[in-house]
Amino acid sequence: MPAHRIEEGAEVLSTELKHTFQIAAPPEEVFAHLAEPLHYVGLSPLVVAVRDVRRNGGTVTYTAVERFRFLGVLRHDNIIDVTLAAVPDGLPHSAEIFGEVRSPGRVRMSYRFVIDRHEVGSVVTDTLRLRTPLGLLRFAASKAKAAQQARARVLTNRLNTTDHQS
Repeated sequence: MPAHRIEEGAEVLSTELKHTFQIAAPPEEVFAHLAEPLHYVGLSPLVVAVRDVRRNGGTVTYTAVERFRFLGVLRHDNIIDVTLAAVPDGLPHSAEIFGEVRSPGRVRMSYRFVIDRHEVGSVVTDTLRLRTPLGLLRFAASKAKAAQQARARVLTNRLNTTDHQS
């Protein structure tokens, strides 16, 4: 159920989405893939471009372009500002990547990937926390959930190779 609160003088709704999946790749490889902004093109189905990547230690900021299609004909490119922090401290057993997405229309999303070693690969927990003005949460949550599930499939396909299987 969405949470309501007043933020910056307007009522804001929020919700959390969580998706956990297994992948045959070791945590080091999953971490390296998710820590690179350019890998998000195609990894998140809405992201069609990444630009202006700036690195400062373990933190990266960049601009991404999300492409939305409406009625199969109309196209809208949504320019988002992304912050990504990569924390490899627990490798080779675990690692985290987290950050914030700032989108026009005061839509905000914090995200966290927790990567844990599991048997012959990794378990990844992908958690998204959305905050939107009234009227946008259902649309934003449906797009975020679809992107989250697609990201799991694409990441699994990209990293599940015969090199990881015994």
